[in-house]
Amino acid sequence: MTDIKQPAKKQFENAFSDDTPDSQEMVEVITEALLSRKGKEIIVLDVSELTTLTDYFVVCHGNSDVQIKALADVVEEDVREKMGEKAWKKEGLQSRSWVILDFVNIVVHVMSKEKRDFYGLERMWNDAKVTYIEDASEE
Repeated sequence: MTDIKQPAKKQFENAFSDDTPDSQEMVEVITEALLSRKGKEIIVLDVSELTTLTDYFVVCHGNSDVQIKALADVVEEDVREKMGEKAWKKEGLQSRSWVILDFVNIVVHVMSKEKRDFYGLERMWNDAKVTYIEDASEE
């Protein structure tokens, strides 16, 4: 019989951790990261009372596929460094026209202006509480 003295927690550390990240603090880290790479028209949709899928959507757009990738990369890096969290799912990194980073409680949508106008996430979730993030350095 095998005597297990310590569980192999490290492999599943995030999945079974009792520590849940503060969603509001993570939203601030994400929006600061997007502002640092000049993300356009950043908004936070509080959908916590509308769906059980997530608490917040953070939506912004970039001017080019290179900027969209840079925005997604800086969000991943800053959330990992400052919050110790990794995205649970990532979509669109190859096409770079709509990148989705799913942090479970927060889903980040970084897209092109054309995709944003066409799909209109803000219109789809128009009952959500909306917070517009302004870049204080541009005023």
